[in-house]
Amino acid sequence: MLQNPSAKLTDVDPSVAQHYHDKLLEARREKAHETQDPSAVLWLDEIQDAVLKANQDTQEALQFSQSIQAVNEAVDSGEPAQTLAALRSPGAGLYGVTSECGQTYQDDLSKIKEEKKAEGDNGSEWMKHWVKGGHNYYYNLQSKEGTWVEPEGFLQNNTQLNKEDIQSVVSGVTTAYNREQLWLANETLIAKLQARCRGYMVRNGQKERMNFLKSQEPAVNCIQAHWKGHKQRKKFKDRKQHLKDHTDEAVKIQSMVRMHQARKKYKDRLKYFQDHINQVVKIQAFIRANKARDDYKTLISAEDPPMAVVRKFVHLLDHSDQDFQEELELMHLREEVVTNIRSNQQLENDLNLMDIKIGLLVKNKITLQEVVSHSKKLTRKNKGQLSNMMMMNKQRGGLKALSKEKRVKLEAYQFLFYLLQTNPTYLAKLIFQMPQNKSTKFMDSVIFTLYNYASNQREEYLLTKLFKTALQEEIKSKVDEMKEIITGNPTVIKMVVSFHRGARGQNALRQILAPVVKEIMDDKTLNIKTDPVDIYKNWVNQMETQTGEASKLPYDVTPEQAMAHEEVRIRLEASIKNMKTITDKFLLAIIVSVDKIPYGMRFVSKVLKDTLHEKFPDATEDELLKIVGNLLYYRYMNPAIVAPDAFDIIEVSAGGQLTTEQRRNLGSVAKMLQHAASNKMFLGDNAHLNPINEYLSNSYQKFRRFFLAACDVPSLEDKFNVDQYSDLVTVTKPVIYISIGEIINTHTLLLDHQDAIAPEHNDPIHELLEDLGEVPTVESLIGENPLPPNDPNKELMGKTEVSLTLTNKFDLPGEANAEMDARTLLLNTKRLIVDVIRFQPGDTLTEILDLSASTEQEAEYQRAMQRRAIRDAKTPEKMKQVKPVVDDSLTLQGKKDKIKSNLQRLAELGKVHPENRYQDLINDVAKDIRNQRRYRQRRKAELVRLQQTNTALNSKTTFFNVQIDSYNQYIKTCMDNLASKGKAKPGNNKAKKSKQVSQKYTASRLHEKGVLIAIEDLQPNQFKNAIFEISPAETVGVFEVKAKFMGVHLETLQLEYQDLLQLQYEGVAVMKLFDRATINVNLLIFLLNKKFYGK
Repeated sequence: MLQNPSAKLTDVDPSVAQHYHDKLLEARREKAHETQDPSAVLWLDEIQDAVLKANQDTQEALQFSQSIQAVNEAVDSGEPAQTLAALRSPGAGLYGVTSECGQTYQDDLSKIKEEKKAEGDNGSEWMKHWVKGGHNYYYNLQSKEGTWVEPEGFLQNNTQLNKEDIQSVVSGVTTAYNREQLWLANETLIAKLQARCRGYMVRNGQKERMNFLKSQEPAVNCIQAHWKGHKQRKKFKDRKQHLKDHTDEAVKIQSMVRMHQARKKYKDRLKYFQDHINQVVKIQAFIRANKARDDYKTLISAEDPPMAVVRKFVHLLDHSDQDFQEELELMHLREEVVTNIRSNQQLENDLNLMDIKIGLLVKNKITLQEVVSHSKKLTRKNKGQLSNMMMMNKQRGGLKALSKEKRVKLEAYQFLFYLLQTNPTYLAKLIFQMPQNKSTKFMDSVIFTLYNYASNQREEYLLTKLFKTALQEEIKSKVDEMKEIITGNPTVIKMVVSFHRGARGQNALRQILAPVVKEIMDDKTLNIKTDPVDIYKNWVNQMETQTGEASKLPYDVTPEQAMAHEEVRIRLEASIKNMKTITDKFLLAIIVSVDKIPYGMRFVSKVLKDTLHEKFPDATEDELLKIVGNLLYYRYMNPAIVAPDAFDIIEVSAGGQLTTEQRRNLGSVAKMLQHAASNKMFLGDNAHLNPINEYLSNSYQKFRRFFLAACDVPSLEDKFNVDQYSDLVTVTKPVIYISIGEIINTHTLLLDHQDAIAPEHNDPIHELLEDLGEVPTVESLIGENPLPPNDPNKELMGKTEVSLTLTNKFDLPGEANAEMDARTLLLNTKRLIVDVIRFQPGDTLTEILDLSASTEQEAEYQRAMQRRAIRDAKTPEKMKQVKPVVDDSLTLQGKKDKIKSNLQRLAELGKVHPENRYQDLINDVAKDIRNQRRYRQRRKAELVRLQQTNTALNSKTTFFNVQIDSYNQYIKTCMDNLASKGKAKPGNNKAKKSKQVSQKYTASRLHEKGVLIAIEDLQPNQFKNAIFEISPAETVGVFEVKAKFMGVHLETLQLEYQDLLQLQYEGVAVMKLFDRATINVNLLIFLLNKKFYGK
């Protein structure tokens, strides 16, 4: 009926007829139930829906049956993954399937299937499944098709798993797995619960057992004691009997075992040492080094070092080949450095003079021929000439000629210069016996030469000692008020600053100032202006440049009118801010550089402070520190800040120079630092800088701490480790390199002022001057024939240099003096002791002297003396001692007898004390050993310093040579220009010459002009009787000043124009002439310019 075309039903499958029938019956019952009409019939669309649902149920039943069959097949295959995939198939309709239980599903399903197979296979191809809706679906396992109609002879296959079996297994396995996961999640809690339960049970059991044992303790102890005692007694009796029965064997075995153990221990220890031989050597070396360090520590720190310790280190007093090589190298370097310094000084002086001459040439004050004449002195051969001149007089009959007369003269000068070098009192007094201009030349030439420009520690010590003595003498005799140190130009201060700002201290200034100076120079935008008028004019110019129109503001204004403009005030504030920032950088660089300042500068600062405090006890510390600041900052550092190119703080190529802006910036910073160092505020005309005053006060406190730290230096003796024996124990004798002219100049000055510098007639310098006699001529010292007074070769001869090996005439360790000089006797005795204790041991000196030397000790001593004789024969003449202080021909016993004799004499003189077994002498030997080590260290440092100095001097020479080339090129250009204009007629020189007319002024006239301020011991109403005559000297830039009183000529001095400019540059307002007349420097320069240069 369903297939009747008139019904127009679709998708009708005849094979599903039974299920159509069932579904239609269900639909009609449901409709009758819903409509409450038993006779209700199905409409066509409801029949179509029932057909479709039946078709769908058929497809789902087939899919379900196939899925169940797939599960059975997967189980049969034994693959858990395949089984899990089949179970998770949507068609099977299984729930609760978990992927983690795949293997378990496989195992359990296989087990059930095996059980079914064990019951017997009925071989049926059909499976009946109860499907959704309560219908049975019959599925053929072979054809994999199903039907809703029960087949004929239907028999259910008994080996296949149905859905209920499979779902039961899945549910059971999943439930077990979930339970297991739950247990695992709570495993810790379960473990704790079990632990607590077990712990409780164990404690209860243990408590019961303990209670039982405690109750039975007496019985237990008694049983154990009886049993242990029985066993021990039986074991002891058996062992004792066994040993008695085998006594001989036991003894033999013990000896063999002990022997084996001893051999094995020895071999193991020996092998261990062999395997660790490097470590053993290191340990031994470490122990020996520690022992040596401990011994040396004892040597340097113990008040009375033991003889055994001194004996270990006494070999350090020997001079090795390396010592001699280093001394030779040191000598050569000193000679080269001194030669370079003198050469550079000569070049620099000539270049400075050439600067003046070219400047005068530009202003038509001198002729071109004068400049060309001077330029001939500027030659690269200067250095070589100075070096060659040192050997010139050796080849003639000069001071170093091989004759007795010349030798006596040479030794006399060597004695004289040694006394001058080591006793600063003479030179300190001599400086102040000469006019200021002569003393300056004397210092620059002779004094620095006498001390070899402090090229080693000994000479630096002596030169610094001279500075100290001269400064104390100057303050004592010349300074009446503290302010004179600042307002005047003290000779010693000038000398100290000049020396330490030269080659010795130039590197220190460069290290301190170069970074910050270079920073200012590199900053092209920096423009510090603190003058309101300058700022105002710059502002007006800038406005006119930008607008292209003339400004309506006036150009000439006063500072007050300029400050009335807001823009000027803003620019001034910005400039002040920049100046503070830059000043802070300079200040920081200075105050952290205390250790970089040369020791000599710091020590002189300390002497200056202490000496002023001694002379002016009422002066406050701030007043004293201002004086120190004037020395350390204003005189030493300030010029290097203002003109860094002039002091080699920065590298400037020949012909190059700083820009105006750079110099103004540096000058502004220097002015700020100067005010801060002197605690000077901006007042009066600088009232617009009042906001800086607080900053200046704070900066002064930093400067104050810096000045105090700079004055905190050790004494000369501690710094240089110098004592009375220093010259006697050094390898080489001091050598200086001095020109013939300087020798004659010094000799002349000493003769002229000997009563002033040495008032006592028994002073040693009188004896030395008497030995020298009259002042010789330059020609006689060189060995040349006399020359006319004006011969130009005479000046060249005066520059001839000689080397003087300085010797102390009054401390010669000869045999005669040794009998009278306790100090020399003590030195001889110490050297004898050193030779003896080296070869003969003992705990004390008396023990060594009392014991006789063995044959082996005597032989070893003789071999050492032979080696010493060979070494002395190879020693250069300059490095030998003046005379051997110890006779090495004596035997060891002979030296011991000599020591005993000397000790007896020294004890009588109170120099040694027998009651302490002459430990004082041993202490002196230990001190000599320490000093020898320090000397070697200083020598190495000095070698490095001299090499660095020599390199710097060579660089400076190169720079001077470049300047010479520049000047020569300029002169050549002038000569070419002159030649291009045609030949000039003879005698028709149109170039203007310097005025050569002398100028005479009375003191009252100079006083009216402001040039003369005062004359000591002369009232102003007497000024009319004093006449000053000023005339130009033959040398350009030098003036002769003659002083007359009531027509009587009193004194003549030479005044260098360059020195006046230097004083003006350094800000020195007044100076002394003839040590009596106080002169205004600026007005004197104005007078000279007006009268002699037409300026």
